[in-house]
Amino acid sequence: RIYKMTIEQYESLLLKQNDSCALCKKHKSELNKDLYVDHCHKTGKVRGLLCQKCNSGLGFLNDDPALCEAAITYLKS
Repeated sequence: RIYKMTIEQYESLLLKQNDSCALCKKHKSELNKDLYVDHCHKTGKVRGLLCQKCNSGLGFLNDDPALCEAAITYLKS
């Protein structure tokens, strides 16, 4: 309701993502909670469905691509 999605739209997106997190690809059957609706905080546009860990990770990085890239560089070093 918060993102003005119908249950049918959520289920359609879930099907498109093979019932898995859009980021880590973990299947919903492996998770304790439903997939979260991920959205752009500036535009409100829905980007996909994420597991709790991936959704929190993006949130802790402030949805900032530069911070995400810095995290990748750090992990590779």
